Amino acid sequence: MPLPVVAIIGRPNVGKSTLFNRLARRRHAITDDSPGVTRDRLYQKIEWAGRYFIAVDTGGFLPRSDELFELKVREQAEIAIAEADLVLFLTDAKVGSVDIDRDIARLLLKTGKPTILAVNKADNLELEQQSHEFYNLGLGDPLPISAATGSGVGDMLDQVIAAIPEVDEADAEDAVHVAVVGRPNVGKSSIVNKLLGSDRLIVTDIAGTTRDSIDSLVEYKDQKFVLIDTAGLRRSAKVKDNLEFYTALRTIRSIQRADVVMVLVEAPLGVTTNDLRIIEQVIEERKGILLVVNKWDLVEKDTHAVDHFTRAFYHRAKTMDFVPLVFISAKTGQRATKTLDLVLSIYEERFKRVSTSDLNDFLKAVVAERHPPAHRGQYIKLYYLTQTGVAPPTFVFFANYPEHLQRSYVRYLENRLRDKFGFVGNSIRLKFNKRDSKASA
Repeated sequence: MPLPVVAIIGRPNVGKSTLFNRLARRRHAITDDSPGVTRDRLYQKIEWAGRYFIAVDTGGFLPRSDELFELKVREQAEIAIAEADLVLFLTDAKVGSVDIDRDIARLLLKTGKPTILAVNKADNLELEQQSHEFYNLGLGDPLPISAATGSGVGDMLDQVIAAIPEVDEADAEDAVHVAVVGRPNVGKSSIVNKLLGSDRLIVTDIAGTTRDSIDSLVEYKDQKFVLIDTAGLRRSAKVKDNLEFYTALRTIRSIQRADVVMVLVEAPLGVTTNDLRIIEQVIEERKGILLVVNKWDLVEKDTHAVDHFTRAFYHRAKTMDFVPLVFISAKTGQRATKTLDLVLSIYEERFKRVSTSDLNDFLKAVVAERHPPAHRGQYIKLYYLTQTGVAPPTFVFFANYPEHLQRSYVRYLENRLRDKFGFVGNSIRLKFNKRDSKASA
């Protein structure tokens, strides 16, 4: 099930990115006093009091020309309100309520979307008292906070988790959920339509939970797949002008709902920076992943074309070498159903378990081949290895000084785990615990 989406909206320079950084507990966003300094779409899974949600910083979608700011803020607020489960409307205690705040408030009141009104930069008692001015927006009690110092943020988060739905992690439906994501115009709808149009597939339409889309239930080789197509866009100039913003929100939702994600890229263009960002999103969420290289029919090919493309991708994305590639043409149907074969394989790898005895035989062999580097004269020993979870596959190593293991050695262990046991198309999670006194060596 997807996590609830909380969109942080507000006019420029009210502190959206500062608040986002505070929630994320690390500096993902760039903060500056200039309006619109955040340039990239940013989102982050947030935990508070044992509950989780996705926070979206909308500041990165503002245009760079000052005269367009207010227009774009209104447009993006409208999109965020429609797509989010909860809106965190941020205002500025030092400036007070201004026209654009009132415009956004009227939009929120019209839609009835659940909203928390936060008054940022309330850094002292006088400014906290001035936050009462924001009652005129008609959105209930203004909540004074300081994103810079953290004052009031805990109370705000209490209100957030009280207002969003609690996600039930159990999903009883016996189907592999497959999100089809990628930049606009890479062929997402085309590949879904091709799969639905194949006479080898049994197709049933089911109601989707994402707005403006229909999920499709497909049966292939006795396995059910729910295809989540993220391509549908509202026929609106506002959406067209804010395509990146809208697509980002849709992509977040789709990845959250999926077991395996098919990331489509265009063969003639290669893997772009924006493609890599989407791939990183999938990996960060630890979903199964398949890179689908579409429009392969448009590439002038020789006998080594596939190898050249694959090597170029892995060279550019060295930590993504577990991501499999498939080369297709949604237009001609070339290798279209091969995507489902690979998705099923990735899904099965996602739930693979390795016995503890096999893992510890493996551990002895890889340590004998390459010992962990010592830390300041302390000899690091890896005693024991066990698998503690699936989806994603999760492994726990027990060591005497786990905190001193070098990142390069952790990468070595991950690579050797993959060499030995597979897990193709899946992130794996490695944890390192201090050896318990009762643990066997």
